[in-house]
Amino acid sequence: MTGPVHRYEAHCTWRGSTAAGYAAYDRTHEARCPPAGSFTLSADGAFGGDPNRVNPEQLLLLAASSCQLLSFLAVAARSRIEVVAYDDDAEAVMPESERPIRITQIHLHPTITVRPPVSEARVMRMVEVAHRECFIANSIACEITITPAVKVLATGRS
Repeated sequence: MTGPVHRYEAHCTWRGSTAAGYAAYDRTHEARCPPAGSFTLSADGAFGGDPNRVNPEQLLLLAASSCQLLSFLAVAARSRIEVVAYDDDAEAVMPESERPIRITQIHLHPTITVRPPVSEARVMRMVEVAHRECFIANSIACEITITPAVKVLATGRS
């Protein structure tokens, strides 16, 4: 069975000089993701970048968090469960002591608020299904753990 192939574009542009060595060059660069637009990135401050700019490690973490959110919402919508809020405080771990240096763990900590009638156990199962369906989680080599908190609103529409 053959299905569609999805392709994505990303363009990075940097201008400057590395002639003065590793400590001296500017890590700031522009990224474009057509058709969405562009934004300015840098390296992590620990690696000579601008700590006030988003870095590639944060983008990887953000991609994992965003994909899990979107996958969960899709699972909930297919299940006719009303989700009214989803907030994730995600973390990534990248120890410099391990070689090659890489992100070794991603921890997602979503707080998911739903309207009844739904049990917390059902929402937790939906989180697992969403994780299995998450395109980014299926593309990343490091471990991704999800520790959700579920809020089931009291009956009524408040």
